[in-house]
Amino acid sequence: MRYAALTGISPLVIAELKMGKAKTLELSSAHNIITLTGTTPGECVFLTSVSQEDLSPGDPGIMVDLLALNISMKRIVEFVNPTFFEERERMSARIKVQFRGTTITRDVKGHSWGDPTLVEVIRSACYRAG
Repeated sequence: MRYAALTGISPLVIAELKMGKAKTLELSSAHNIITLTGTTPGECVFLTSVSQEDLSPGDPGIMVDLLALNISMKRIVEFVNPTFFEERERMSARIKVQFRGTTITRDVKGHSWGDPTLVEVIRSACYRAG
């Protein structure tokens, strides 16, 4: 089975998630947001600290349950002086996840721009009781 993969996640965040408490993350990387557009709450997602370009079979990561997902656009207006201002938009995704178990990748799909990153993982023989 293939799972959505969120890459480039801080090792500190992954370590905190391994403690078992649900955590809300805000992601702004375009490749992670593209991957999240194909997911829904209730699914399992793979998280790793490895960057998307370097993700390959055998890389470690964790499986998490996706409890909540919200993708939104924020408008930012920056004033330089009274006559000049710059307007930008920023897309971000907020997700609430809870640790399920550790695993490693078996196969990786979606290295090209605009494709969601999907992985096949080696299923764990032992799961966290919760």
